[in-house]
Amino acid sequence: MAVNGSASSSGLIVSFGEMLIDFVPTVSGVSLAEAPGFLKAPGGAPANVAIAVTRLGGKSAFVGKLGDDEFGQMLAGILKTNGVQAEGINFDKGARTALAFVTLRADGEREFMFYRNPSADMLLTPDELNLDLIRSAKVFHYGSISLIVEPCRSAHLKAMEVAKEAGALLSYDPNLRLPLWSSEEEARKQIKSIWNYADVIKVSDVELEFLTGSNKIDDESAMSLWHPNLKLLLVTLGEKGCNYYTKKFHGSVGGFHVKTVDTTGAGDSFVGALLTKIVDDQAILEDEARLKEVLRFSCACGAITTTKKGAIPALPTESEALTLLKGGA
Repeated sequence: MAVNGSASSSGLIVSFGEMLIDFVPTVSGVSLAEAPGFLKAPGGAPANVAIAVTRLGGKSAFVGKLGDDEFGQMLAGILKTNGVQAEGINFDKGARTALAFVTLRADGEREFMFYRNPSADMLLTPDELNLDLIRSAKVFHYGSISLIVEPCRSAHLKAMEVAKEAGALLSYDPNLRLPLWSSEEEARKQIKSIWNYADVIKVSDVELEFLTGSNKIDDESAMSLWHPNLKLLLVTLGEKGCNYYTKKFHGSVGGFHVKTVDTTGAGDSFVGALLTKIVDDQAILEDEARLKEVLRFSCACGAITTTKKGAIPALPTESEALTLLKGGA
């Protein structure tokens, strides 16, 4: 398959941030207290993106910190099994791998309860960063959870600065998790503190409302988040697809109707697909017809991810996405 043939020459996408274990109830539509049992699922948005990339035939690496415990070793193993380069992973002997209990409501949406006090991912220091790996990135992708506390915040800022200096395209998905922040104001302030560095930003409709304070999901609201160095701003709309904005054009791409079981990882799948398609050809960002094609593919990847429980097991291959694309919306 051509996709695999080109993978070895494709540019490296480095994903920075947290990886954790999600505990998902064995029964959907119940509260955490009512759940009869839980299945453990590897998670963490930046790690999901790294695996989404390799699943589609791209090249990725993960930079972050795990506990030197059974869960941490298990997560590192999952990254390696999925072909993600692991030289950027650190282990902490004194802290545990983060855990999250995620309940799936009847509508497939999620509620979170986190166990990180502090977890290993929060303790990554600037000195522990694999700077050579970060400098070799063509795309450097990150979220906002790594901005919540020190020393991880300083590590995040250093990694971003090193990647930018080395010429990487910076990709930002805030991935808002309000229960982890001390307040809504703090979340908004810190998420926006690194806003102007990113070349590509993806927010969900809910995040757009949160960041703008407006309940309108429209062009005016989205463009209030624009900054002069931005190349692409995306607002994902769940099954309705996404809106896109560049310096020269804007528009929307429709989504896919599938049987949604669990929305976990859909946004990460979307981002992984987009980055895989543009890493070696950033001119796509200036060509509306090609960009729309890539975003349609990304929406298909996101849709497929909602059809199974858990993020990583549900991330699609290129052929699965193409099958859905051929079937139409």
